[in-house]
Amino acid sequence: MDTLRIGNGFDVHPFVMGRDLVIGGKKIDYKFGLAGHSDADVLTHSVIDALLGAAGMPDIGRLFPDTDGRYKDINSITLLRDVGRQLKNCNIAIINIDSVVICQEPRIAPHVDEMKLNISTALAIELSRVGIKGKTTEGLGFTGRGEGIAAYSVCLLHMD
Repeated sequence: MDTLRIGNGFDVHPFVMGRDLVIGGKKIDYKFGLAGHSDADVLTHSVIDALLGAAGMPDIGRLFPDTDGRYKDINSITLLRDVGRQLKNCNIAIINIDSVVICQEPRIAPHVDEMKLNISTALAIELSRVGIKGKTTEGLGFTGRGEGIAAYSVCLLHMD
């Protein structure tokens, strides 16, 4: 029986000094990076959780726990590629992914095309199936105060 499944994902990481800022697999020149066990790629993490949730699989924290040294400083696009393979092995197709990256700085728009390419390539899907937008909170909340970055993602999967 053909089934469509919707998933959503959310992630947040605080800014820290001394780390690269990686969002959607794209290294962005910025004064801060994000704190985390892996590369702290907030966008890719939210995409992973959306995909896993729609597929009924364990979330990112259970699949790639921060207590496992194999994932220390790992490139999150590598994790996304692994999730994509798992979905394919279960005959699950990605219809689309749509994401919002929330921060006052840095500006996301100049990097969206490369982020979309990184995510679509990792998942072996058409570029047109990935949407990414950058939004601010007009100075409100932790993202508005410049304390970190949040990301929300939603996806639609087709399961045989």
